[in-house]
Amino acid sequence: MAGAEREGETPPGGSLVVVVPCYNEQDTVGLFYRTIHEAAGSSLKAMDVALHLLFVDDGSSDETLGRLRELAQAHGDVSYVSFSRNFGKEAAMYAGLEHALGIGDYLAVMDVDLQDPPSLLPQMLQRVASGECDRAAARRVSRKGEPALRSAFARLFYKVMSGMTGLDVKDGARDFSVMSRRFVQAVLECREYNRFTKGLFEWVGFRVEWVEFQNVERAAGETSWSFWSLASYALEGIIAYTVKPLELIVAVGLVFSALSILLMVVIFVRALLFGDRVAGWPSMMVVILLGVGMITCALGVVGLYVSKIYTEVKGRPLYILAELGGEVGEAGGDAGAGGGPS
Repeated sequence: MAGAEREGETPPGGSLVVVVPCYNEQDTVGLFYRTIHEAAGSSLKAMDVALHLLFVDDGSSDETLGRLRELAQAHGDVSYVSFSRNFGKEAAMYAGLEHALGIGDYLAVMDVDLQDPPSLLPQMLQRVASGECDRAAARRVSRKGEPALRSAFARLFYKVMSGMTGLDVKDGARDFSVMSRRFVQAVLECREYNRFTKGLFEWVGFRVEWVEFQNVERAAGETSWSFWSLASYALEGIIAYTVKPLELIVAVGLVFSALSILLMVVIFVRALLFGDRVAGWPSMMVVILLGVGMITCALGVVGLYVSKIYTEVKGRPLYILAELGGEVGEAGGDAGAGGGPS
């Protein structure tokens, strides 16, 4: 049954470390702690599983870090890592998993805004612990309460992402997952600077089981994700996992080259047969402007790929730590930094 182990199954035991990225979430961290214990604490205890929360402060500018210090001091099942500045959610998830691997038998990722229902944790954990899968992942099957334009573009993104990359990225897929240690180790082996975790989760393989739920609105505060930041994130994901845009540029270039050769032949034959001078300066300017626009767009796409190469070859760490609190496992990076290319 959801929320507890199913009848006849052996409780998994061990510990579950939940990684919780935070950025300017002073109003939600305390609420998250209370809610996850109320919704899943007793069920996990019945499964003989110790729950531990590992918050990752992504360089927040509000009182998030202060609230995390208070939580860690008051509760032994809370720890945190804090960055020197904002490195982004992808870096926060990597850092959290890297540090959680040293203290957990099973690992999970959840958003702090409670749009990922904590009540799903026990059944997701049971699926992983039973050996059914190495990752139990959550996906929302509705977008109630979300702006219509944002929902439409999100659905379009998942279709484009799956079609262009060959990865089975589900519509409505969340980062919310419960994972085995070997799954997390495989993800952490992928140390690229430009990360798209939803794609990485699919790319590493292993068996995945999906748990569906209805959309839940934020418990408190405002999201830091604007429409344009989400659009940029989607573009990052496509560029990180496919060269299809470059192949598309080549295909379009070949088509337009063929058309131009055909038009040259038509104009030449027309001049021979009728002796007409070629007219139509307005249409010529339209064609020229169209060509310039397409070339500029093509150069922009190539530039995006080159920029990703540039950021990768610099070999900078994914994040820099400023502070640790509570029980935190050791990461693979140097002191004060982590997640850089090896």
